[in-house]
Amino acid sequence: MDTDLYVIIAGAGKVGWNLARELLEKGHEVTCIEQDRRRYLTVEQELEHAVQYGDATELWVLERAGIQRADLVVAVTGDDEDNLLICQVAKEKYLCERIIARVNNPRNLDHFKLLGIQPAVSATDLILRLIEHEVPRYGLVHLLDLPEERLEIIELVVSDDAPAAGQAIAQMGLPDGALVISVLRGGSGFVPKADTVVEAGDEVLVVLDPGIEDDITAKFVGQNGLG
Repeated sequence: MDTDLYVIIAGAGKVGWNLARELLEKGHEVTCIEQDRRRYLTVEQELEHAVQYGDATELWVLERAGIQRADLVVAVTGDDEDNLLICQVAKEKYLCERIIARVNNPRNLDHFKLLGIQPAVSATDLILRLIEHEVPRYGLVHLLDLPEERLEIIELVVSDDAPAAGQAIAQMGLPDGALVISVLRGGSGFVPKADTVVEAGDEVLVVLDPGIEDDITAKFVGQNGLG
């Protein structure tokens, strides 16, 4: 491998754990930090020394993980405020040039952009591609240029009574400015085609222009999902 990265991942939830696993398999060095003791013990059974117990918003925890030599810091906890703080500290105190933050609530994207925390994204596959885009060996296509683009990225779980359930993407009548870029089904993600049929229970990742979030949500989340 031409380029080996040292990556610190804050948060060992579904996103952080999968991301750590993928990066380790590709030969990168990874330290995942998890503050929930039970979750840490679960993840530690697989990741072993690649996961540490602690709160990544605390400086001594980041320093114990070796943030001074980190090539990349990825904050993917379930708390947007924590992700924002971790990235700010990595960028401003430890001068880490590459940071990526997960935004759990798309409405918080502007806060991240305002403080220079970019890119701010919301799915494991997208984060992986943003990382690998800068590792020439893989030659992957950069899905999005987020810095100045007025785009939102949202994740939705398709409910049983959603209009989109059982429909092919081409038949959904999605408004202009919306694009379904990934579907997660049964633990596996894939890029959908126009004739891909979306099923209830799928997690879909949609890139959209600001202002049409309600229209998109109405397609994928029926009344049961909202209530």
